[in-house]
Amino acid sequence: MKKSIIAFAALLLVFACSKNEQKGNLHITGNIKGLKKGTLYIQRIVDTSLIIIDTIAIDGSSAFESHLDLKSPEMLYMFLDRGTTNSLDNNLSFFAEPGNLTINTSLDNYIADAKITGSKNNEIFEEYKKINSRFNDTNLSMIEQKFNAIKSNNSKAVDSINAKQNSNIKRKYLFATNFALNNRNYEVAPYIALSEIYDINIRFLDTIQKAMSPKVAKSLYGKKLTQYVATVKSQN
Repeated sequence: MKKSIIAFAALLLVFACSKNEQKGNLHITGNIKGLKKGTLYIQRIVDTSLIIIDTIAIDGSSAFESHLDLKSPEMLYMFLDRGTTNSLDNNLSFFAEPGNLTINTSLDNYIADAKITGSKNNEIFEEYKKINSRFNDTNLSMIEQKFNAIKSNNSKAVDSINAKQNSNIKRKYLFATNFALNNRNYEVAPYIALSEIYDINIRFLDTIQKAMSPKVAKSLYGKKLTQYVATVKSQN
């Protein structure tokens, strides 16, 4: 009888430990090719600061795993402390959502090589960034043209480039607005509105806010967008 009680107690302990390890509704697994030693910090933004929500020590194996609890889909950051060298290529952002998420990348090209699967919101945001980068590239090209025009005292060319830059910005903002509206059933929509076009005319943000699905409206960024729109309106 005593042995049975001990065996039952041991079984309960194993179950409790297993349950504790599985805590959270987001399971992240991944691999950083070439990394032998370092530390990963999973972070989220609280107010305007990055707060660490999990720390993962890498020692020998380049694979990693994390269990987190998300109240709502949100943008998270995975900071890599390489231990020996500093790099600007060290903070990988990803739009997390409950479920199983996989992040595979490399030590040499930590951000550029990142392949993230398991999050529809992240997939949509990657699509947005790919198209949005074209507007950014166009603007960088025009900045160089403008610099050369200023050096040569060509005021006519400067005015022309200024007009083109303004047009490019308008197209960029219009694209972001339409993209958010087309993806109004996903939490990434209000995130784009808040992070990419927060200073656009309030009527565009108001349109995005009103178009959100009920589920998205109740999400972290949905609530923030509703609050932001209300605040801006009250100041006008």
